[in-house]
Amino acid sequence: MSATSSPTAFLQVATGKPAEHTPVWFMRQAGRSLPEYRAVRGEGSILDAIKQPRLAADITLQPVARYGVDAAVLYSDIVVPAHAVGFGIDVAPGTGPVAEHPFRTVADLQRLRPLDAEADTPYVLETVRMLAAELKVPLLAFAGAPFTVGSYLVEGKPSRDHLITKQMMRDEPELWNALMQRIAEHSVASIASQLDAGAKAFQLFDSWAGTLTHEEYRTMVLPHSAYVFAQLAKSHPHAPGIHFGLGCDHLLEMMKQAGPQIIGLDWRTSITDARRRLGADTIVQGNLNPELVLGDVATALAGTDAVLADNGGNPGHIFNLGHGVQPPTNPDVLAAIVEHVHNTTKR
Repeated sequence: MSATSSPTAFLQVATGKPAEHTPVWFMRQAGRSLPEYRAVRGEGSILDAIKQPRLAADITLQPVARYGVDAAVLYSDIVVPAHAVGFGIDVAPGTGPVAEHPFRTVADLQRLRPLDAEADTPYVLETVRMLAAELKVPLLAFAGAPFTVGSYLVEGKPSRDHLITKQMMRDEPELWNALMQRIAEHSVASIASQLDAGAKAFQLFDSWAGTLTHEEYRTMVLPHSAYVFAQLAKSHPHAPGIHFGLGCDHLLEMMKQAGPQIIGLDWRTSITDARRRLGADTIVQGNLNPELVLGDVATALAGTDAVLADNGGNPGHIFNLGHGVQPPTNPDVLAAIVEHVHNTTKR
């Protein structure tokens, strides 16, 4: 662990307590931007690497050692539960999640049986247990939100317009809600198992929810995301949850209504505006534009200072990018950001 990181700062802020400095972690902090990742990753699907606990644990640890971040996030993928129960989905390098036979009818629910995490994903839990024993900072569990995972299953591949998904929402609402409920149950089972194995908090990723209208989200998605947070609040009341969506400025109030302790913001929503709309005591995560870390350190630190100024010294802030680290990112820039945030916000 870097001398600048803190074993307690993330959880203090996540639970509404002041910390010694603003905690920092980065979405996709473990991955292709790190040369040490490329040296050990190997070829093939990320799902193959995830099934090797020692490798997955080492990859999770790499950015903690290099950057001195205040939290680790499990090296995994949002389609792991669907893959593990035999739906027939993989992650194609350079493409993303792909399913040869997409979800189309009620019969396809049989390919999406309930998740038994101990039996279906023992490799994930072994990885988490290793990390819980080795890390000095908290480990974040995560899962995909029902809409985003569902869109991959229905489309069969990444999509920009989600036309097939939205058609199912409109024309077959019963089938859609059955799919959403099953994925929500997967998310609960997966996150709960990671928390039981030693993770301390979690993030629900809804990467594609921003493509939805206000009404689509309210009626066809919100109830299922709310189910995830409600169930985890019952079973793991001391584990704070983060709700993150990309391009979701128009949905922020409903995303908060879903029940997370922390709202993740992308770079297009200001922290000031989010707190004005959601409440001054809202704990937020974010939200440096990922493009600003692709250049030199000075540009990245100027953007970092703008985010810190936007937060205005509020103790309820977890510093992050407004989306994931992109592969061309220079690791030295991210290290400089972590050091700068820690030093600038030290209390």
